[in-house]
Amino acid sequence: MIKKIRNIVLVLAVVSIGILVGYRAGENSVLDRVSQKGELDLSMMWKVKAELAKLFLEKDKMVDQEMVYGAIEGMVRSLDDPYTVFLPPEQNKASNEDLAGKFGGVGIQLGYKDSQLAVMAPLPKTPADRAGVMAGDLILKIVDKEKDIDRDTTGISLNEAVNLIRGKVGTEVTLKLYSEKKKDTFEVTLKREDIVVASLELEWVESEGKNVAWVKLYKFSEQLYKEWPVMVDNINTKKAELGNKYGGIVLDLRNNPGGFLQASVLVASDFVSEGVIVKQESSDGKVETYQVDQSRKKLLNDKLVVLVNGGSASASEILAGALKEFKRATLVGENTFGKGTVQQPEDFADGSGLHVTIAKWLLPNGVNIHKVGVKPDVEVKYEVPEDESSKVDNQLEKAIIELLK
Repeated sequence: MIKKIRNIVLVLAVVSIGILVGYRAGENSVLDRVSQKGELDLSMMWKVKAELAKLFLEKDKMVDQEMVYGAIEGMVRSLDDPYTVFLPPEQNKASNEDLAGKFGGVGIQLGYKDSQLAVMAPLPKTPADRAGVMAGDLILKIVDKEKDIDRDTTGISLNEAVNLIRGKVGTEVTLKLYSEKKKDTFEVTLKREDIVVASLELEWVESEGKNVAWVKLYKFSEQLYKEWPVMVDNINTKKAELGNKYGGIVLDLRNNPGGFLQASVLVASDFVSEGVIVKQESSDGKVETYQVDQSRKKLLNDKLVVLVNGGSASASEILAGALKEFKRATLVGENTFGKGTVQQPEDFADGSGLHVTIAKWLLPNGVNIHKVGVKPDVEVKYEVPEDESSKVDNQLEKAIIELLK
């Protein structure tokens, strides 16, 4: 079975949203162990702690455990990598729920664009999606009147953004956004909901006498390991019934923020017969390769078009980039997000966790697309229908045209 926990191509999500010196359950705190090994001089931290204990007015706010978490967060933040984060228990639980595909919140996947907090993708059929939040929108401010929060997002960490946007189901959070497409600033007020997002959805579309399998792959979550093989079998069953009326597959990766790296290999392995799907290069220059899973290969001869946009990130870009490089699919849509690093998660005994960037991933030809993205073969900008009730999707229509050529 493809290993799915060791490394993840992680996009932290606001969907309500060991490693440090050999931390192990039952041993001393992470900071204590670092001090004991003499790798950091923490004497100044203890001096500051003592001064706070003497001088700080609101001493009831001095909670030792929270101060320890704050110190660790600050240490990790000093690395200046937005994807390497320490998560206190509550935020770590939310992150794990997100990767499992079940969580509570407003349905926004977070990332950064030039160090500014940004929407990587609105999850379908969620408050953010219904409010018109778009991939690429910059998040300038977070306001929650009930919790007395009015926070500018300059310099904000993903962890802090998660904490601010999450909240009780039924309560509201207001986001001030800047749309680069519309060149305008606007606000949306979103009511938090319980959200369960399937990893994929299959819909059949008829065009020019052919039936096309429109596969909407929402994210590479843990659920995908079970849902993808079932869906592939369903396509093959339907394909046998349709005969020459079968037109092929449109694999829709638009606004797919990523997830497990190995899940992208699983999907690619049904379309590619052999070879390297993705490479992973660590800081020491060591390169690990992920080959086609030879137990799959169930859609090798199906015509294939892949839909991408600016919300297609991480594992989505691995899949799209590999299929393009193998000349297995035509890519239609817009340039992808551009996230080419790999994070490894580690959970600690107290429920907290660390997500640390351990490597960069490379396309089969050795190219890393971090901050660059994958360019489509056929560029098509999404056109918002003038009539909100219209179901016209110009990118999907173009994908089907390319598929049936």
